[in-house]
Amino acid sequence: MEVVKGREVTITFDGSRCVHSRNCVLSHPEVFVPNVKGDWIYPDAARADVVLALGVNCPSGAIRVARNDATVSSDEAPVVNLLRLRENGPLAFEAPLLVRGKAEPTPRATLCRCGASANKPYCDGSHAAAGFAASGEVAVKESVALEVRDGVVEVKPLPDGPLKVVGNLEVVSGTGHTVNRVTQAFLCRCGQSSSKPYCDGSHNAVGFVAE
Repeated sequence: MEVVKGREVTITFDGSRCVHSRNCVLSHPEVFVPNVKGDWIYPDAARADVVLALGVNCPSGAIRVARNDATVSSDEAPVVNLLRLRENGPLAFEAPLLVRGKAEPTPRATLCRCGASANKPYCDGSHAAAGFAASGEVAVKESVALEVRDGVVEVKPLPDGPLKVVGNLEVVSGTGHTVNRVTQAFLCRCGQSSSKPYCDGSHNAVGFVAE
């Protein structure tokens, strides 16, 4: 965990959550300087609002940004709870989250759906080495608009099985269109389901093991 305080904002970086989406170093390499030894985070290298946006756009919640006067933070809950399907990658949640009964420190988290992460239920980037393939552009399911689009989303990893998700959630494709709206879903985390991102029971056939 790294905490770097600037004149207007403070950046917190939790390397254990990072999935190397590289939004930070590609969009603002003056703030997050890649491939250097020593200091690499510079909160004052861009406007405060720009740095705050970097926190909001970090899919895993590894980057968190707050104004030093405590008026604004990237940890503010979204207006609409989203589950983004990352192409050949994890399940990216944007919602106030309870994972295994514990409140997440940030409303963003990337959870493993390839079955290979050593840090389940969180993604650790293992999908790349495992050659995991799963489209972010799944078929649209017929669904009705949610009466409430925010609120807490509870994620419960079932033993040797899927992620049980309870709460108001819009499932969004990689290009941003809504493909489903749910208040409960069972999401594949063994990587073998033929109906990804949803579980189809394949974890039993492949002998998937996870807490």
